[in-house]
Amino acid sequence: MKNQKMYEADDQMISLIRDNYNILQSLGGFGLSLGFGDKTVRQVCEEQKVDCYTFLAVVNFTINGYTDVDNEERLSLPTLLHYLKASHDYYLGFQLPFIRKELEDALDKTDNLAMLILKLYDEYAREIRMHMRYEEKTVFPYVESLIENQSSVSYDIDTYSKHHSQIDKKLKELKNIIIKYLPSDELHNNQLTATLYDIYNNEDWLMQHSKVEDHIFIPAIRRLEHKTRQNDVSVKISNMINKNSESNETISDREKDVIISLVQGMSNKEIADHLCISINTVITHRRNIARKLQIHSAAGLTIYAIVNNLVDISAVKL
Repeated sequence: MKNQKMYEADDQMISLIRDNYNILQSLGGFGLSLGFGDKTVRQVCEEQKVDCYTFLAVVNFTINGYTDVDNEERLSLPTLLHYLKASHDYYLGFQLPFIRKELEDALDKTDNLAMLILKLYDEYAREIRMHMRYEEKTVFPYVESLIENQSSVSYDIDTYSKHHSQIDKKLKELKNIIIKYLPSDELHNNQLTATLYDIYNNEDWLMQHSKVEDHIFIPAIRRLEHKTRQNDVSVKISNMINKNSESNETISDREKDVIISLVQGMSNKEIADHLCISINTVITHRRNIARKLQIHSAAGLTIYAIVNNLVDISAVKL
């Protein structure tokens, strides 16, 4: 049953762990070491140089499924990326080999079924490794390039999201076989029971890891992609304007008002009424704007208005 408490930066770290011991594995992912006494979450994170908000975002999501949609921009992507990489290292480097060793010790080596179980486990482990290595070789470097303000036209996070799924069919099959078909002596039975308990725990861990990627990591990358691509559009538009504009004449405040009105889709008459001027004056302003900017289309004026902060790019369909 989930603990419904939402943990905050001023809560003691020890109380967080005491209430939810299963997040101990998350501490290592963030690079947080034990031995923090009665310090608060904020104090521990500051001393060990971990972004406190991102740590609590993952912890509260893991414990309660809670996401702070109003403050998602506060997430530290470098911290989140470090957490996911460290989690991979933990699972591939420690947990998979540890469970295999448990299975070896618990199974009767003279039983052919035992050898098939080990083979099934190795197939599961291979699929997990392939899945995580793909993220490490493709997804994580892509995210690092985004953090460095380098966008990619050949890849995006939705490409990864569409194929992101938990690999657990073989693990479920393995558990069922052990439970249903492996009678053994008391010693081996105790060892198998302990191994099954670890398998269930790590299945839960892997499911939570996958959910953190789906509900925190992927949405954060989508936001960064959107922001990066907006910036790219603005830079390209600015370069185009600077390259094509040959006039040094300044656009007057009234002409700017006319441009804004045109971008908003107003007709000449509507602009005249809005600005309290005649239609002929609107036409004169439009002629002067076209001459000064060498821009004659509504789309071109929209681009100019975006680049020069006359209108917000987010309000314009590009």
